[in-house]
Amino acid sequence: MKFSKILAYMLCVLLLNSCAEEEPVAPARDNNMAMGNPSNAGTDYGNYLLEKPQYTLSYSSYRGIPNWVSWHLNNTWLGEAPRQDDFRADNTLPPAFYKVVSSDYTGSGFDRGHNCPSADRTASNEDNSATFLMTNMIPQAPNNNQRTWANLENYCRKLVDQGNELYIVMGSYGKGGTGSNGFTETLAGGKITVPNRIWKVVVVLPEGTNDVGRVNSNTRVIAIDTPNSTTVNADWSSYRTTVDAIESKTGYDLLSNVTTGVQAVIEAKVDDGPVQ
Repeated sequence: MKFSKILAYMLCVLLLNSCAEEEPVAPARDNNMAMGNPSNAGTDYGNYLLEKPQYTLSYSSYRGIPNWVSWHLNNTWLGEAPRQDDFRADNTLPPAFYKVVSSDYTGSGFDRGHNCPSADRTASNEDNSATFLMTNMIPQAPNNNQRTWANLENYCRKLVDQGNELYIVMGSYGKGGTGSNGFTETLAGGKITVPNRIWKVVVVLPEGTNDVGRVNSNTRVIAIDTPNSTTVNADWSSYRTTVDAIESKTGYDLLSNVTTGVQAVIEAKVDDGPVQ
């Protein structure tokens, strides 16, 4: 009798365990540079690595702008924090670097264009404030910043609302853009280069874990390359290109942590997915 009770108890425990639902994995803030270090940034003054909690970047002291900025985006980064608007110099740069200040852009005809957007970091005031460091800015033509780029940024956040997490890398190359005052190559007496082209690569994954390992040949990758000009088209999708093409222009190795076979497939595709 005693043995029967024990056996019945064990059967109940096994049954309960088998019926119990597996606890969902809560979304997490993952490595902002999980997909790789595109330029192998380190301590070189033209390719200086800055790792912040909110994003990671390669900074050029010779150009006074980032070469690229990389960040993770899911709903853990989004909240109700207001826009801080506290544009300021980045005092974490080495003493030998010129530290760009907000007034270097005054009257230039170019916006202080965020790489990692303010609206991608609204979980706290601290997170949002970090996006206003001048090491996160480029001289960006107003129409490019306020229309084309804003439309793409809004779409990226919509993808997050739909249950995805994104890995985003944004950068620029070339010299000379057309702002509201016309064509300009540099600002602040040559300390800041106005880029000619501005690009972005977005890796779209359903929310989950082991993110790099989940990238496969069917993973959606959005790559765009736009002119830094006032005449830019507001429709960002008209500038879709391949990761391979951006790598050819910049010399970077984007998505380098993804397996080479998968890279070969996804970096050669032009995205044809929805745009809104």
